[in-house]
Amino acid sequence: MTLSGRVAFVTGASQGIGRACALRLAASGATVAVAARNQEKLSELVQQIEASGGKAFAFSLDVVDEEQVKTVFKAAIGQLGKIDILINNAGITRDQLVMRMKRADWDSVINTNLTSAYLCIQPAIGSMLKQRWGRIINITSIFGQMGQAGQANYAASKAGLIGLTMAIAREVASRNITCNAVAPGFIETAMTSGFTNEFRQNALKMVPLGRVGTPEDVANAVAFLASEEASYITGHVLNVNGGMLMG
Repeated sequence: MTLSGRVAFVTGASQGIGRACALRLAASGATVAVAARNQEKLSELVQQIEASGGKAFAFSLDVVDEEQVKTVFKAAIGQLGKIDILINNAGITRDQLVMRMKRADWDSVINTNLTSAYLCIQPAIGSMLKQRWGRIINITSIFGQMGQAGQANYAASKAGLIGLTMAIAREVASRNITCNAVAPGFIETAMTSGFTNEFRQNALKMVPLGRVGTPEDVANAVAFLASEEASYITGHVLNVNGGMLMG
């Protein structure tokens, strides 16, 4: 599954799943634009990709800032010539029971996890339409499929990404552009590192494969959907959850 000659743009690339996706896409031959707020971590990632013989460029980006998104994507396309692959991965949590959830925490999660994907798709899709080839991959979550107590904002944002994925897939299919989602289950990342041992043990009991997933497990799925081999797959949600949710 070579991605040689392709240009990928990954949001939330400074750590976790986004970082793993950038490394995996670069290993497959893509030139990777990595974007996040943490410039220091992005620089380290670029150095790692280049040390392995890949090509990467860092862009400081707050995905909730509409004007900044427009500016950064224009700069990336200007510097790299195009964007073939867009990975909408940036995401946050602000967990609380819905009766106590502050409006600011609802808005922050919806804007970062869902609205940002819309903001990033708009400038990227123009490049894809011109070349009549593109891959849009949205990182959703198992909790966007089954819900989770204390995560009404997060679950709603991730469920919204699934609807967005299907709508975009229908809009651009005639131009040889696919839009899919990857739904991770229990993955070992900074976002899940704060879970208690009790929560972890209870979660593992729900996973038939009996282990926590890795960011690389998700990145491998993303790399497949970005490849030519996945050209007849669109509007699909690929579950990477160890069997935690089936059907």
